[in-house]
Amino acid sequence: MTSPEAIPGQAPAIPATGRRVLVSSVSSDSHTWNLVYLQLLLEELGHQVHNIGACVPDDLVITECRRLLPDLVVVSSVNGHGAIDGRRLIGRLRAEPDLAALPVIIGGKLGIKGAVAGTYGPELVAAGFTAVFEDGSGVGDFCRYVGSVKSPAELTTGGR
Repeated sequence: MTSPEAIPGQAPAIPATGRRVLVSSVSSDSHTWNLVYLQLLLEELGHQVHNIGACVPDDLVITECRRLLPDLVVVSSVNGHGAIDGRRLIGRLRAEPDLAALPVIIGGKLGIKGAVAGTYGPELVAAGFTAVFEDGSGVGDFCRYVGSVKSPAELTTGGR
């Protein structure tokens, strides 16, 4: 999907049927197939997706959130370090006043033992994630959740 370039200080155009979604991995995760899958799934649902790739440093996620003004950030992890890297990333995002209300979800293999180790959901939500989808979560639950997310603009103004 070709996306329009952002004008400095303005958000890119929003598709009529969807939201702007930023897709990223955590800084230590070099896997890309999960990011491509998420991009295709979200585009199929009518969202404008900006996939910033694998091994993304926290500073770049923050920069791209400011540049693209997404309605939602989706962070994916396959390498099993999502809980560790994700906790640091969400702490950095929530420390930024202009990004504090931005919906951010994380999912995938969040620990090295996968879903067998238990759930990382409560601790990651407590750290600041809006929602957590662990290894083994159904894609239907993810899609329903994405469809229900309120953008920061909707939270503060009651709509666009």
